[in-house]
This record gives sequence, structure tokens and C-alpha cells, in this order.
Amino acid sequence: MAVKPLSKLPEEALTINRALLSVSDKTGLVPLAQALHKAGVELVSTGGTAEKIRSADIPVTDISELTGFPESLDGRVKTLHPYVHAGLLARTSHQPDVDELEKLDADPIELVVVNLYPFKETVSDPDCTPAIATENIDIGGPTMIRAAAKNFAHVSVLTSPDQYEEFIEQLSERESVSFAFRKELARQAFNHTADYDAHISEYFNSLFEEENPPQLNISLPKSQELRYGENPHQKAAVYGNQPEFIDCFHGKKLSYNNYLDLDGALNLIADFEDSDPTCGIFKHTVPCGVATDENLTRAWEKAFATDTKSPFGGIIVVNRELDLETAKKIDKIFTEIIIAPSFSTDAERLLKEKKNRRLVRLKKSIRGSEARQFRSIFGGALSQEPDFVTERMEDYKVVTDRDPTEEEIRDLLFSWKVVKHVKSNAIVYARDGQTIGIGTGQTSRVEASEIAIAKAKEEGLSTDNSVIASDAFFPFPDGVEAAAKAGSTAVIQPGGSIRDEEVIEMANKHNLAMVFTGKRHFRH
Repeated sequence: MAVKPLSKLPEEALTINRALLSVSDKTGLVPLAQALHKAGVELVSTGGTAEKIRSADIPVTDISELTGFPESLDGRVKTLHPYVHAGLLARTSHQPDVDELEKLDADPIELVVVNLYPFKETVSDPDCTPAIATENIDIGGPTMIRAAAKNFAHVSVLTSPDQYEEFIEQLSERESVSFAFRKELARQAFNHTADYDAHISEYFNSLFEEENPPQLNISLPKSQELRYGENPHQKAAVYGNQPEFIDCFHGKKLSYNNYLDLDGALNLIADFEDSDPTCGIFKHTVPCGVATDENLTRAWEKAFATDTKSPFGGIIVVNRELDLETAKKIDKIFTEIIIAPSFSTDAERLLKEKKNRRLVRLKKSIRGSEARQFRSIFGGALSQEPDFVTERMEDYKVVTDRDPTEEEIRDLLFSWKVVKHVKSNAIVYARDGQTIGIGTGQTSRVEASEIAIAKAKEEGLSTDNSVIASDAFFPFPDGVEAAAKAGSTAVIQPGGSIRDEEVIEMANKHNLAMVFTGKRHFRH
């Protein structure tokens, strides 16, 4: 028989006569139970929750007394009973429901307080087995939450200790709960169960050896409301767990574009975690200068020398504590954001003098932090593994007559790390752990090389004795020929072109050492 809908939801404040409490996290439980008892609410509870309430000398009825059915199967079956769910789903403003409750000899339940078994925390333990994981999948809890949230016009539902304070305030001030608050609690309840189910489904996806699961279930809490998106007319917010990785401890809140730039900077510096002091300068998600040196100040000077114009209003990231000497150098130009694992006391004091500058502490590396990456497109999203790779010369193949020197090898590996973070088509010229010229985002690889050379000349940097990295193979020999004319002595690229032999022949003609990596680093 079809459910007879109400013509409209009743929006009156709700008086609570009976509450059902069954919580895994017992934070704040006793003060809540005390407030409910003081308001004359009958408390019904289960297992450990009932024991906790009773230990505080608060009267409570065991759920088995309400249902007339004992807890069974080691507590797996407690609340899955018609008396419970009839009490939760009854529309007490709807007389047929009231009449049916009387026939069932059941009473309404106007408040449900439930939080769920800690499934996410359980499966994060590396020693967790499927048997342990499945025992931490809550069944009765989500069922009660969803029933109460569905019937929010007649029932309040609390799913987190964070909600207790406001609930107690409403109960003590007005002896009832407003419709607006009940509706908000219902929204939070459905988000809570959706998040819970998403983690369970992702865990089960992980049990199967397949590269791409048949269904993506993504649940991300709102991390921050943003003033606007890429442009002022676009509304925006950021979702996820960014505070686990960064702490913006000085300056204005981060913007949409700031987060995009930060993502690029953090991805690059993750590839230089084990390197000497390294500095990267970003503008519009693209590195405009990167350098490594034994001294962080020198690394900054070398990175900045690559392009002295673009860093204005850009982002700077380093992989070491930012010291005062380096901070003084950086302070000479306007920068939006400075990112470091830590800041010396003197450097922090100096950099905080500019109120509009954002200082960000990198709390932990993003390497390995996410199993997959997502990118929205029409009708859905693209998903892929992150491009975290370890660059080792022994994994690559020298294809030319001449082997690269030790010095060239260092620069080849350095430039190969950098080119991964440059938009395709990408070309990077480097020497002595410094980017000399960067060509990015061109439709032709030769044009990208020409731009890199032109930028180097503009900054007074010579490309003589440099190395060149290309994010994808050279489709024609002309790219290698252009590198040789620019003074480069070694090339690193994926290889794989049908004209590889011609490209290798051109490299040999100019006595270039060339390394094939077998992997490309497209970044669209």
C-alpha cells in the first residue's frame, strides 16, 4: 500500500518525551543525558551506553524492555525491531499514524542520539583484517539515523557530540527543538551516513585487485568557504582534509586560485624531499624557476635568476626550514604565499611584517596521501593514479654513443623532476641544479624549446653546457638539433617515437648524450 503523503510538513517546535541513545563515542554523553533527564525526557538506551548513563545515577530503560526482545548475536541485533522503528517513523501530526501506534502499543521516539562504530579508524590500522573490518560495520545505527532523519518533522537526530551543546541550549531555553534546527540535523545525519557508507565501499573496493573500481564513492567534508572561485562571479568552496597537510598561519584566507597554486607547489616539492636544499617559484600553477644547492639562500637566488619577472605575486616553496638570510632575499619582492616545513623565529618575524603575505607551514608531505586523483569533466570525472615516481638513473637507458658525465647525470635527473610539473608541451633547460629556461604549454615542442631559450637569454643566462628535459618524446630530430645549437650537451626524454633512430642519430651527430626514461610526464 502506498504511503499517504502529508500535504505539507508540520513546522512546529518539537517537544521531546522519549529519547533513544546508542553511541560508540561517549564524549559528552553524561551531560546530554542529564539535560534530557532534567527536561523530563524518558531515556531508552543500549549496552555500554546504558551502563554509562546509569553510572551517573540517571534513570534509563534498556532497549530490550521496550521491545520485549533480548539483545542477541553478541549485540548485533539490538535496535532492529518494529517497536523502535515504528516509534521513529510515526508522523505524530498524522492521525492515522497515531492510531496505528496505539494498535501496536508503541510510543513515539522524538530524539535519536547515535554515532557509529569507528569503521574508518579501524581500517586505517595496517593490521586490520577483513574480519575485523566487517565487525565494525554498523547496521542498526545507520538504520536509526536514516529513519529519524527521514522523519525530521517529528524527530530530532544527533550524530555527533559537536551538536550536543546547541541542542541542550534549545531544550533548556524553549523546552522544545525548532523545525529549522531539526532540518539542519537531518541534513548532517544524511551526510554522516553517506560518508560512512563511502568509506565502507572504498574499503571493499580495495579488497579486489583491479585498477579502477566499478563505482566511485567520494565523500569530502567542506574545509573552507571561499570568497569566490577563479573569478569573482563564481561561487566556490574547498573540500577535503587540507589542514592535515598545511597550516596557513599568517595572512588572509587562501583563495581558490591559491589552492590551485599550492597544489602545484606541493607536488613539486614532494619530489625533492630527499634532495639538497631546494626552492621552487610558481606562477599560475607552473614553475618559473627551480634550483637545488647546498645552501638554501643560493637555491633561492638560482631559482629566481631563471625568471626575475614572473615571481612577482607568485608562490615560493622550499624543502628546508626558511632561515633569516633567505627570508631577507625573498622579502625584496612581493609574493602571495611562502611555503616551508618550518620558519626560523627571525625569518617568521620579518615575513609577518607584510600583512597581505600568506605564510604556510607544510605539516606533512602529500606524497602517498591519495590513492587516486580526480578531475571534473562534462558528465562526470576522470580518475588516475598520482604521478609520484622515484627518479633513478639505473632505471633509464643511455641510447647514444656517448654516456653522460656524472655532472650531466645530476642535472638530467634534476631537470626530469622539474619537467614533470611543467604544462605540456614542456621543455626544461638546466645546469648545476638550476633551471636555465622553461618552455611551457605550447602546441609544438620546438616552440616550447625556443621559448625556454629566449627566456634564458632575456635573463642573461647561457644555455651552454646545459642539459634539456622533454616531458614526452621528440617526434622529429629538429628538437634535439635546436638543443644542440643552444649549447646543450645532454638530453633526457621518454623515447618511443617512430623516429627515435633519427633523433638518436641527430644526438650522435652533435655529440650529445641522450637518455630514454621509458616514461612520459604529460601535464595537461
